Amino acid sequence: APPTTMFRPPPGSLNAAPIPSVPAAILRSKMGISGTSQSTSISSKGGALILTNNPSKAVLHSSVQGPALLSDPNDTATSFIRSIDPKTGSTSKIEANAAIDAYSFARNRNAFQKGAIDPAGGEEAALAPGEVVREIQRNDYGYERRFPPNYGDATDDKGGENANDTTAATTSLVRKRPHSPSQQPQPHEKLSRRARLKQQLQTEGPLVHDDDDDITYGIWGPPSKTECQLQNESIPAVDTGVELHPRIQAERARLAERDRQRGIYNEEGGEDDEKQKFDRLVERKMSHLLPPRLEGENPNAIEPKTTFHGTEEVDYRGRSWIVPPSGVKGVDAHDVDDHACFVPKKCVARLTGHEKGVHRIRLFPRTGHLLLSAGLDGACKVWSVAERKCMRTYVGHSAAVRDVQFNNDGTKFVSASFDRYLRLWDTESGKVLGTYTNRRVPYVVKFYPHDDNTFVVGCSDNKIVAYDSNTGEITQEYDHHLAPVNTINFVEDNGTKMVTSSDDKKVLVWEWDIGVPIKYISDPTMHSMPVITMHPSERYLVCQSLDNKILVYQAGDRFALQRKKKMEGHNTAGYACDIAISPDGRFVCSGDSDGKLFFWDFKRTRMLQKYHAHDKGPCIGAVWHPVEASTMFTCGWDGVIKVWQ
Repeated sequence: APPTTMFRPPPGSLNAAPIPSVPAAILRSKMGISGTSQSTSISSKGGALILTNNPSKAVLHSSVQGPALLSDPNDTATSFIRSIDPKTGSTSKIEANAAIDAYSFARNRNAFQKGAIDPAGGEEAALAPGEVVREIQRNDYGYERRFPPNYGDATDDKGGENANDTTAATTSLVRKRPHSPSQQPQPHEKLSRRARLKQQLQTEGPLVHDDDDDITYGIWGPPSKTECQLQNESIPAVDTGVELHPRIQAERARLAERDRQRGIYNEEGGEDDEKQKFDRLVERKMSHLLPPRLEGENPNAIEPKTTFHGTEEVDYRGRSWIVPPSGVKGVDAHDVDDHACFVPKKCVARLTGHEKGVHRIRLFPRTGHLLLSAGLDGACKVWSVAERKCMRTYVGHSAAVRDVQFNNDGTKFVSASFDRYLRLWDTESGKVLGTYTNRRVPYVVKFYPHDDNTFVVGCSDNKIVAYDSNTGEITQEYDHHLAPVNTINFVEDNGTKMVTSSDDKKVLVWEWDIGVPIKYISDPTMHSMPVITMHPSERYLVCQSLDNKILVYQAGDRFALQRKKKMEGHNTAGYACDIAISPDGRFVCSGDSDGKLFFWDFKRTRMLQKYHAHDKGPCIGAVWHPVEASTMFTCGWDGVIKVWQ
């Protein structure tokens, strides 16, 4: 007999890999077909054996996978029949004589994943990795779409009485061919090129029709319903009691703190406090610029402490260290005829002691023998101008101090910090007389000229609030600005009116204790003015504009812009550089963002002098001594306070 050889079938007639299907023995037993039946004929041409994809025409009589013998060699039919699930047709227990049939495997592929017994139905259940009794719901992740869209449904080639019984054995796939030109639908009107391409794409189907399409079924495909359900029901390592690595714990703590500062809270530790929810609502547009919000309904500030650095707090005559020295007479802040002033020529002293930069400096009222500084390290210091040393340190804030202000006689001062607290200090003893907060960031603070027990604060929520220092309650709110308030100044009759500026590029004039402004100062050409200083003559308001100019407004009834008085030459864009004016009103002084110090003649608006004052940041603060003719002080973010004469 001639030798029998195997030819490789034509492409498309067989799948790429051998796939198990219903054994031929079962099919023969169910169909009543003997092994020599002509329906399972094998075409032979010159000793070659050709297989097709039709299981009814091609059967291998030798085993393709598994052992050649069954568990019971004498029983070749019932052993196979017993291994078939009567409901699903599962063939998971097949051990031998598997033929190649893609369609049968596709229909029964659920059963080829070995599983445990489902307690509900008592049947064999397919399990996902790591599961015990879960049945995977096959869906569109590679299992629902069995065949390409341009293949037809499974059809019976021959039909007949046994069509339903032999579905797996008598079905084949018939490829749908594109419409021939004669069968092409004739449009009523001529289609455009784009419409013709779209119609062709709909007719022929997508380019990739196979089940290994990565975009639909592969690693780039969407997660299945089973995977989503497993992910939702999974237990994290923390809940199982596994101890995490210290670095992982530190990173989780850092992320939790970051989310807390950004206002992101999980459901378990969510904020139920209505005040904190309202804080988020108010500060939603600028929360990324502000420090963390206060936790709880009644938050507590840090414990204050103070340190005295002088030799003794009381001299031999029993006078306190804050009392002005003998022979120093006080000068009224608006007395321009007391003495003539001159432009300083050099730096004569450097005061160091702050660990970080210094943001604001204030002189003792009338005499100026003490200097109060607000540091970015959260501490306030009082310096002796004559001895040029630090006398007392006040530590009571956990964040940088934005502004400080003496009261009218200098015995008390108030500090406003980025930790959202205001604190009233006793200058002599360093005791805290009061702690106040409205859960907002205070930007500027001023004492009311006629009452030392009342001070006003400009806040980050666009409001100006007035506090009673005795009770700690808010007595009045001024709410007409559209952005955080930067400056507060009292004008006319020593404080009957109040001028405020904001980031909304507007200046508002208020009557004291009336919450409605009496005048708006706004112009399309205006820029934000973060610093406004009253001229000693009380006739002008000198404003630091963020377009690198110093503007002058009339401080009377009209509050008109003095267009001829404009001082330029410095660069202050983005910085709230303070403005200092000499007690006689002749000179205007300001720092800039490069750490330089500028002097102008107020009458002629001409630049007189320029010095390099500070390094590593702007020259942010400047004050002029009220008594000494040519003495002034500057501070910067380099942590140094300089004395100029």
